[in-house]
Amino acid sequence: MQNLYLYIATYLIAGIPFGYLLAKQFGGVNIKEEGSGNIGATNVLRVLKERDPILARKLGAATLLLDMLKGVLMVLIAKWMGADIAVLWTVAVLSVLGHCFSAFLGFEGGKGVATGVGVIAVLVWPLALIALLVWIGIARGLKISSLSAIVAIIAMMAAAYLLYPHGLPGLNTFSPLWIIAATILYKHLPNILRLIRGEEAAVA
Repeated sequence: MQNLYLYIATYLIAGIPFGYLLAKQFGGVNIKEEGSGNIGATNVLRVLKERDPILARKLGAATLLLDMLKGVLMVLIAKWMGADIAVLWTVAVLSVLGHCFSAFLGFEGGKGVATGVGVIAVLVWPLALIALLVWIGIARGLKISSLSAIVAIIAMMAAAYLLYPHGLPGLNTFSPLWIIAATILYKHLPNILRLIRGEEAAVA
C-alpha cells in the first residue's frame, strides 16, 4: 500500500501545470490558448516575450526548473523511503506520465523533457548529462527547441545501450527508459510533422 500511495502522489504532483499557473498568475495569459498551446517553458517564453521579454525569461526559467524538480523530488522521496530500484524507476515513469497527461488539465499536459531529464539525472546521471549537452548544442546552433529535444532523446537512448549494454543499472532492462522516451517523442508528434513540412518555429 505504501508504494501505491507513492505512485498516486507522484502522478498527481507531476501533473501540477507550473507553466500554465505561472503564465496565468504573473503574465495574465492562458498559455493553453496561446502559441502552441503547450504548458512547457518554451511556449511560456515564446508567448510572453512579445509582451515583456524580461518576465518571459524569468517565467520560462521558473517553469523549466519547477517541471524538472517535481520529478526529482518524488524520486528522492522514494529513495528516502528505501524503495528498491524497480520502484524508483516506476516513480520516474509516473512523473513523466503525470506531467504529460495531467489530471488537472483533462489529461493533457507538457512534453515531458524537463521532467524526464530530471528523473533520469537522479537515477542514471550520465544519460541525463548526454541528453542535456546534445540539447544545448543543437538549441544554440539551430534555435529549434523541439528538434533539440528529439535529437537529445535519441542520443540518450543510443548512449544507454553503449554505456549499459546489459540494461539499466540494477534492472537489466531498458523498459522504463523506453517508456519515458516514447512518451516524450509521442508528445512531440505535432512538432515532428511541422519539422517535416519546414514549418517549425525557432525560439529567439
